[in-house]
Amino acid sequence: MGGSECCLKCLSGIPYASLIATILLYAGVALFCGCGHEALSGTVTILQTYFDVVRSPADALDVFTMIDIFKYVIYGVAAAFFVYGILLMVEGFFTTGAIRDLYGDFKITTCGRCVSAWFIMLTYIFMLAWLGVTAFSSLPVFMYFSIWNTCQNTTLLESSNVCFDLRQYGIVSISEEKKLCTASENFIKMCESNELDLTFHLFVCALAGAGAAVIAMVHYLMVLSANWAYVKDACRMQKYEDIKSKEEQELHDIHSTRSKERLNAYT
Repeated sequence: MGGSECCLKCLSGIPYASLIATILLYAGVALFCGCGHEALSGTVTILQTYFDVVRSPADALDVFTMIDIFKYVIYGVAAAFFVYGILLMVEGFFTTGAIRDLYGDFKITTCGRCVSAWFIMLTYIFMLAWLGVTAFSSLPVFMYFSIWNTCQNTTLLESSNVCFDLRQYGIVSISEEKKLCTASENFIKMCESNELDLTFHLFVCALAGAGAAVIAMVHYLMVLSANWAYVKDACRMQKYEDIKSKEEQELHDIHSTRSKERLNAYT
């Protein structure tokens, strides 16, 4: 019986709201980083194989250099939000009421309230950042959808010749002419290959992962706001208990003094 009570106490001490938000955050970040990384690698293959885009010299900033930079950013995002999720889980554990019951009362300091407020501000900033990432991730999805949809309807375009110019998307400079038309052999090969279909759906998954990260940030904001309210109320209750105990001690001292005075008067 004692073991089951201990297990129930431990389970009641888990911040389930923070746990759900952390799982959602990790799933979204893993989906965005993993699928985004592979989609960028697929983009490099498509550009080099079918659009005949050549990598510029090492000192020039081209689309391939930007893709390499995005890959390094993905590595940093994965590591940073792995640590941030752990920090938010720890904060959730310390502000769970069941933990107070498990380990006894603790003093809620100004530092604790400042930490909660800091996490709220930081999470709000990250939520806006992920909204920007979600909007940015929709651009390659739109571009690939245009090409993928054209490939799915090639039979309807036999009488016309539709061209995709990379200059329209800002991928190459204005001076470079990198077109791929539906009547060309490269376009037919690209549509028949698995690279286009796989890269398009990887970008869709990366977009879904970014959206899941936004939802996780909103969930965290709700949890942190509730924790902040809990800490604030607990602080007020602590002050009330301190004042109450002080007054009771003063009344006890007054009664003790009067009792001694009466005893001295009788003697």
